[in-house]
Amino acid sequence: MNRPTEQFAAFEGGSGVVGVRQDVHGPYLRSGQVAERAGVNLQTLRYYERRGLIAEPARSPGGHRAYPPETVTLLTVIKAAQRLGFTLHEVAELIDTGRRGHPTPDLRTRAQDKIAEVDARIADLTTIRQALTQVVSAGCDSLTHCTCPDCPLPFADLAPRPRPGEEPIA
Repeated sequence: MNRPTEQFAAFEGGSGVVGVRQDVHGPYLRSGQVAERAGVNLQTLRYYERRGLIAEPARSPGGHRAYPPETVTLLTVIKAAQRLGFTLHEVAELIDTGRRGHPTPDLRTRAQDKIAEVDARIADLTTIRQALTQVVSAGCDSLTHCTCPDCPLPFADLAPRPRPGEEPIA
């Protein structure tokens, strides 16, 4: 059925946008197209919409969600920020700051804070790796009743020992 308010536009040059629908309000993408192009699933798209990370879309004349093509870019930015360690709450705040159009040092400050968090996690992981390397090198065979000499596991000797005739606690 042809609707006078909606047409399918397939451009090969100009805007370079292929597979974008147009209505009286301009080009738009359906939910599945946005999700596929941004590399997210539909549930993620709806969740970000509920959280206010992306604007609630207009509806096409047929009742479908009609997202502007820029939504794909915004979703890509959100996913990139998450990969950098920002929480969705932090991403939402940063997006909101950007939407106000006032330049702030907020992103720079938050990135510096995130670097400090990453450095702390690296230090923790380095400590964990060293401890695990010691466990492997010592030949530890039990978390609670290790029989290796000079066991590096802290407090392994404090675990309750089974009484004669009792089964060990697993």
